[in-house]
Amino acid sequence: MTILGQCLSALRHWHRPLVANAALMFTLTVLSAVGLFLDDRLLIGESVWVKPMKFGLAMGVYGLTLAWLLSKLSRGRRLGWWLGTVFAVAGLLDVGAVVYAAAHGTISHFNNNDEPVAETVRTAFNIGVAPLLLITMIIAVLVLIQRTGDRAMSRALRAGLGLAIASMVVALWLSNSAGARTVTDANGNPVSMNGGHGIGDPDGNGMFLTHWSTTGGDLRVPHFVGLHAIQVLLLVTAILGVLATRQHWLRDERVRARLVGVAALGYTGAFATLTWQAKRGVPVTHLDRQTLIAFAGVAAFTLVAAAVVVVAARRRSASPTYAALSGVGAG
Repeated sequence: MTILGQCLSALRHWHRPLVANAALMFTLTVLSAVGLFLDDRLLIGESVWVKPMKFGLAMGVYGLTLAWLLSKLSRGRRLGWWLGTVFAVAGLLDVGAVVYAAAHGTISHFNNNDEPVAETVRTAFNIGVAPLLLITMIIAVLVLIQRTGDRAMSRALRAGLGLAIASMVVALWLSNSAGARTVTDANGNPVSMNGGHGIGDPDGNGMFLTHWSTTGGDLRVPHFVGLHAIQVLLLVTAILGVLATRQHWLRDERVRARLVGVAALGYTGAFATLTWQAKRGVPVTHLDRQTLIAFAGVAAFTLVAAAVVVVAARRRSASPTYAALSGVGAG
């Protein structure tokens, strides 16, 4: 069987509504990327299709991760299936509102106009956003009360879901991070804005593609980092699993779990620092002295903690008792 065939076979055992949701999101990402070249309308300095492309990609990756995770539950599988289904519908509604606004050349988030498009988008957000946070919290509880994979994977999933929840809480702050103001949409019409993602300069110049602010703090940065923590920590787990085939001191799953825990703590520190930096109105492209010191502290802690775990594991594996118990060196 080819690699593609194996992947498709595995997908059939994952949560199907979430897999379907992810397929739609990735399709949207591709179509939006095409729209960047075919549609020259601009919205606050960027193509109207940049936001649908980013939302489609982020929701697709996250939805596919949940689809895999729910297939690993040993308890609460029926509850997990319904939670995943509601998440798929709510995510489709949420991203659909972004696409609807983009197609009409107007702003989706923080749009306070009383015209039909803005009112429809606000209604969709009011219905779709809250379930995404609530369902992630319930799934985190389901993962917390059971073992999902080995210790390293369980720790990665628990920490990743916790950071995802924190990132969604950060997203709730966005509505309070900027005051009332008026901007112009892609059709030249005024849009009354109430709230925003930027602090200090809510609609200032942004980075290429991400459009994260380069003139003020931007809470979308920690939101993005926290939302995708689960994928990063699972990647760390997978890398440790591969290395364990060559390094016998990594074959103890407790050692891998401790290293994943260290990575999770370091990632949490980076997430907290980015949130603190954004709330102070400091752009991510021009970090100030306080932020750099905080990042240095997080990096130092992570490296020292990882070194302590590695040194202890290597010493233990070198002991005659460990070698006898694990069969190291046996023919």
